[in-house]
Amino acid sequence: MIPCDCDVLTFFLASGSETVLICRIEKPMSASALSQPRCSGRGPSRAAAHGFSLIELLAVIAIISILMTMGLVGVKNLAAGKGTTAAVASVEAIFEEARLTASSKATTARVLVSIDPTQGGFLRQVLVAFRPIDPNTNLPDTSKWELSSRGYLIPDGVYFSRKYSSVKHPGGGAVPDESMTFPQVNYNGKYSYYEFNAEGICESPGASFLIASGALPKTSAGGDREPRTTGSAKRDFGGFVVWRNGRTSVFRNADHADIPASVDKF
Repeated sequence: MIPCDCDVLTFFLASGSETVLICRIEKPMSASALSQPRCSGRGPSRAAAHGFSLIELLAVIAIISILMTMGLVGVKNLAAGKGTTAAVASVEAIFEEARLTASSKATTARVLVSIDPTQGGFLRQVLVAFRPIDPNTNLPDTSKWELSSRGYLIPDGVYFSRKYSSVKHPGGGAVPDESMTFPQVNYNGKYSYYEFNAEGICESPGASFLIASGALPKTSAGGDREPRTTGSAKRDFGGFVVWRNGRTSVFRNADHADIPASVDKF
């Protein structure tokens, strides 16, 4: 007999691709084995463990609360920064679209930013418009504007800064604006604009486009609805300068864009 300490012996017979159970023998436990104590796998009893005092628990709760508050502020700042960065990249593409539209159609094109408080995209809607070509003269029709596309809506909580955007950065005066009408009447309104001629040349080289994170009041005295900076994003500005050839240079930070150290409205 072959000695074996196994409790169960199982024999199989392999036949081709099938395996058949032919025998299973269970070894009875000896009396000595039954009398031996078994390990439960548990550690020290709860009664032997030491608990936390009330002061220790309160201290831990206070630390967790502080860490959660700091984390929440950091997440808000990160989200605001991402919104500004994404908007700058998207608006740069809009400027490139306007430049290409002007040069390819041999007409005047504009990048428009809504500054009409009655519009849903106030300080957030960015469009490209151009002068259509008159089929009779084959020249731009100076009495009409058409939209090149549906444009781009800057993310919520990020707004165009009329105060710090300049026709000649820095401090060269406000970006020009005009009330405009289109075949799509729901886009009619007042816009700040950056213009490109038929050669794709920017008519206001050195002009800046600036946006910032903040909050927009629903109403304001005198009808002036300037966006306000918030505590979590006091100087979260982004933007670029557009040059004569239509290319852009992005501002690295608020100081690079000549934004004051303390900003309330923008």
